[in-house]
Amino acid sequence: MVGIVQPPLGPLGYLRYFWRQLTSMRTALLLLLLLALAAVPGSLVPQVSSDPNGVIQYRAANPTIAPVLDFFQVFTTYSSVWFSAIYLLLFVSLIGCVIPRTRFHLDALRARPPKTPARLDRLPGFMTRRVDGDATAAVTAARAVLKSRGYRTALYPGADGAPDSVSAERGYLRETGNLVFHVALIGVLITVGVGGGLGYTGQRVVVEGFAFSNSLASYDSFNPGRFFSDSFLSPFSIAVDSFAPTYEEANRRALGQAIDYTLKVTTTERDAVPVPAVIKVNSPLSLGGAEVYLLGNGYAPVLTVRDATGHAVFSQPTAFLPQDANLTSLGVVKVPDGLDKQIAMRGFLYPSAVTLTSGALASNYPDLINPTLTLEVYSGDLGLDNGVGTNAYALNTDNLTQIAGRKAATPTIKLTPGQKIDLPDGLGSVELASIPRFVSLQVHSDPAQGWVLLFAILALSGLITSLFVPRRRVWVRVSASGGALDIEYAGLARGDDPGLDAAVLDIADRHSQRLGLKL
Repeated sequence: MVGIVQPPLGPLGYLRYFWRQLTSMRTALLLLLLLALAAVPGSLVPQVSSDPNGVIQYRAANPTIAPVLDFFQVFTTYSSVWFSAIYLLLFVSLIGCVIPRTRFHLDALRARPPKTPARLDRLPGFMTRRVDGDATAAVTAARAVLKSRGYRTALYPGADGAPDSVSAERGYLRETGNLVFHVALIGVLITVGVGGGLGYTGQRVVVEGFAFSNSLASYDSFNPGRFFSDSFLSPFSIAVDSFAPTYEEANRRALGQAIDYTLKVTTTERDAVPVPAVIKVNSPLSLGGAEVYLLGNGYAPVLTVRDATGHAVFSQPTAFLPQDANLTSLGVVKVPDGLDKQIAMRGFLYPSAVTLTSGALASNYPDLINPTLTLEVYSGDLGLDNGVGTNAYALNTDNLTQIAGRKAATPTIKLTPGQKIDLPDGLGSVELASIPRFVSLQVHSDPAQGWVLLFAILALSGLITSLFVPRRRVWVRVSASGGALDIEYAGLARGDDPGLDAAVLDIADRHSQRLGLKL
């Protein structure tokens, strides 16, 4: 027995084979599932685009796994090579699926309903009725009934050449909805890509009483799209007037849990009158074609450092990063100029300080009930003059000497609001002037988000249509028998259709009523 020898495919044949595999609906569904799975790391690990400070803290807390995540671009999941590859393959696969299906669908819409089968009794929903009357009138009435029910109809002749049956079909809206769903999905992919390329996301920490403007130099971190231009930044400014959190007080089990945040700001656009506004966590501010979100908050103690003569060399708020739900906060203050030595202070702020049995301090409530600030002071070269950027929220003590703290002769400095304490070695003094709040704002611009919403609505509408519109074919045949008319009714569904028998019965009843019969 000689086996079948297939001819070699060749380069063109392999390309055609891989193209057919890529553009199959099965591959598109698989890629859609992979895209959903690929997006999971972006929700589990902080992202550079939305939470750069969170990325810094994660790297500091996980020095072993952070390099591995960096290698696989997990901190930039949505712009990584592997996520982009799945995204583009899905885009190509969907286009390859939709184009031929659209062509076939248009051909089917232009085609006549199929010829009436010879044996209707073999089809589902089959029934017969015997009436008196004219065959031509019965066929005409059947066609009218089917048209009134939304069917496309066609008449087919019998043996004598006169029309004796009606072929009807409906439900092409189901395939139309399916195509609309896939085209809208492509639209979502395109608009998300365009919006990401033309948009931008920036973060800025702003203290109460301060303001920032929508310019590149004003942001603490800024992530532009691939096609971003400085001209896309609308001129506006936001002044933070006040920030008021609301904490749970009635339920002792949730005492101190934040239940609401209210940020009052004043916005100013180009050549416009300043306008007051309110920003909440789930209620961003729309300004200059961008959305301003409230991401986080904390305390920014104002430390005033004076030299030995009492001259203030440093006095400004410094954002301290919250470490727990009670807003125990960690911050770093660097004073490179004005004193005999460069100094840095690493401090912990306890909004509602209590002393534990071990002697350590802790905060048992997030509001300022008994605020206490502890400072460890270091002297030495802070590394700010070598032209290399440093993290404002971290302090490298390798080349520094602790002059106040647990490892120094001078104990840790402890301050309450308004208190002033001398620095070691006669360097001067430090005072805790006040403790205002800070807020972390994110400005996000996506010029295509309206189109994304439109395509998402179209996709949902198409999906619902494709799920709930049945695809049916119905036939009615009229034949003369012994001076009466035998009328056959039958239907056929594409896929499962539990309502097919009821639909055929309804058509038979309506047809009988049109012929003047009493049911």
